[in-house]
Amino acid sequence: MYTVQMEKECGCFKKSEYSNSVAFKTQKDAYQYATTVTEFMNEEFCNTHIFSTHKGDGDYFVIKVDINAEKVTGVTPHISCDTGCTATDKWSLEAAEKSELDNAK
Repeated sequence: MYTVQMEKECGCFKKSEYSNSVAFKTQKDAYQYATTVTEFMNEEFCNTHIFSTHKGDGDYFVIKVDINAEKVTGVTPHISCDTGCTATDKWSLEAAEKSELDNAK
């Protein structure tokens, strides 16, 4: 048997029709259920949390719960220039190098 378990139950999960631990005969069925539930929770729940599916060490999958930084007041998520962003910020090496070059002129 394979199970799908919630790492933590947030308020939205407790109000939903989903159960914390659901058993399946095959790994494929458990994985499909876990990914489907994860996708639904990310799209339909309040977006305070972000959910992701992970394979456990045994015969189970875990739906992990993380805080959605975009929904936390006063927090601005940072997009790294490694992902193709051309902007820099005050603390990046690129900003320091540019500042040093500007001061040298």
